[in-house]
Amino acid sequence: MASNRFPKWSYYSDQMAYHDGMKPLTKQISTFLCLVFLFSSLPYFLMIRSHHIGAGNGLVVRLVMWCPAAAAFAACALLRIDSRTLGWNWRPLRYELLGYLLPLIYAIPVYLIAWIAVRGSFALGEFERAASESLSIGSSPHFATFGLMIPMLATLGVIGSLANALGEEIGWRGFLLPRLVGQFGFTFGCIVSGLVWAMWHYPGLLWADYNAGTNPAYALACFTCMVVAMAFVMGWLRLKSGSLWPCAMLHASHNLFIQAILDRMTEPEGRALYYTTEFGCGLALAIGATAVYFWSRRSELPKRAQLVGEQISATVKSLA
Repeated sequence: MASNRFPKWSYYSDQMAYHDGMKPLTKQISTFLCLVFLFSSLPYFLMIRSHHIGAGNGLVVRLVMWCPAAAAFAACALLRIDSRTLGWNWRPLRYELLGYLLPLIYAIPVYLIAWIAVRGSFALGEFERAASESLSIGSSPHFATFGLMIPMLATLGVIGSLANALGEEIGWRGFLLPRLVGQFGFTFGCIVSGLVWAMWHYPGLLWADYNAGTNPAYALACFTCMVVAMAFVMGWLRLKSGSLWPCAMLHASHNLFIQAILDRMTEPEGRALYYTTEFGCGLALAIGATAVYFWSRRSELPKRAQLVGEQISATVKSLA
């Protein structure tokens, strides 16, 4: 993290900033949480009523994914917080590239092991048939898949996925995460943000069809572990880069490569779904290992008092 991105503090001013920041940060965090669950209640009501997260031809799930952003903007307006604290800067771009590539690094080994271990779980033929039919190139399924469909998904598809993921990341990593870390430190801040992020998904998982088909208790446990682990990866990227965009790119890339490609290449044979998907143990373990790696590099991140000072400074400037 570039040293000039955050204000410099002496030891004494660190302590004062942290002490004075306790109340303002607590108010900011609680206001955001109340707003995000309030705003999300309508789309989740529609999902639960229809038992389908794709209700409204997919518009309802897009609506719920933008509720965290709406809550962040509303909290900034209500508390007169400078919206620049949400982390809009793009540079350095290497962190966006890292966010794009990370899902390939942690997900592909999980699916390869599952496809090898569970006979009949590799469904490339089904994926190729669907790709060739959608592109009307039935005579060349390999070209339709690897020459057109996957490259288009990996580029244009990620852009579409980013439009949805951004709504969540403006709230979770733009607003909530820096304030939790400023209040509680990196480790506990990431745990809390991950638990909030996971529980926010629970209505769709428990009372709609946001589940690949595993036992609900098992799916809930694996999904929660995966999301909390992901919060550490996202948290490191957010604080190291000073930007929410690497997190949005990671979120978009994760959804695209896992849900739109790898899951669709996997048949629910044997216990394949218990190892793969967002509701199996494979991704929970792989992302958990990734989280441990980034947690071990937490010394590279700005100190808690610096984050507290940044939030207080932005709020005071807005009130001036």
